[in-house]
Amino acid sequence: MGNKISVTDLWKTYPTRKGPLPVLQGIEFTVTDGEFVALIGPSGCGKSTLLNILAGFSRPDRGEVVVDAKPVQGPSPRGIFIFQQGSVFPWLTVRQNLLFGLNGHHSKEERRRLADHYVEMVGLQGFERAFPYQLSGGMLQRVEVARALMVKPEILYMDEPFGALDALTRFRMRTELRRILSREHHTTLLVTHDVEEALHLADRIFILSPRPAKIQSIVEVPFPHPRVLSSGEMVELKVQILRELGLEGVESS
Repeated sequence: MGNKISVTDLWKTYPTRKGPLPVLQGIEFTVTDGEFVALIGPSGCGKSTLLNILAGFSRPDRGEVVVDAKPVQGPSPRGIFIFQQGSVFPWLTVRQNLLFGLNGHHSKEERRRLADHYVEMVGLQGFERAFPYQLSGGMLQRVEVARALMVKPEILYMDEPFGALDALTRFRMRTELRRILSREHHTTLLVTHDVEEALHLADRIFILSPRPAKIQSIVEVPFPHPRVLSSGEMVELKVQILRELGLEGVESS
């Protein structure tokens, strides 16, 4: 598979009252088509800033992001961003939320079929007419994922999408996402603070250094899905990543 995303020499500094604050420094990597990459690092190191630059919401001071051999100049409909805080419209039902992002090129029958397909894919059958206030946090995140997939994005940008959920719901959502991606094959970049989440989902894990962030190391996760997080090999990888983060002997959340 060819490179979907190429990142070359990214630098980013924010002005503050105390002077310039370097956030990213010389970031370089590639992501192949259909690959799942997790970005992990210390709190405040610049993970979300990097993701925003990759998605075109922010511009670097120096360097370049290229998607399909074209420089990123701004947000593209080929990429969808899924946030932790969510962006479901509270005045629309589940079905209406899913249909909101579709353009006018779909017939009424195509829209119905697509909505039914993704409602089933994320396990929300029976809740099509429910409003967001009638749904649990995990169900709302399923709506977020379904709505993102409805528009057939080539790239998913995910900024700690399950961070606000309880541990059991978070695990279920990770499993659900992995199942969906096994069928949809989107290129995915995930920012997370959770080492186990990265190990559960990603093909490769990019470990960022403290700010200003560099790519400190890249960890391959060569195991097939579904993964057993308690296996010896996975525990060994977890310890390796925690050691890279300076947290040796500390359990991840």
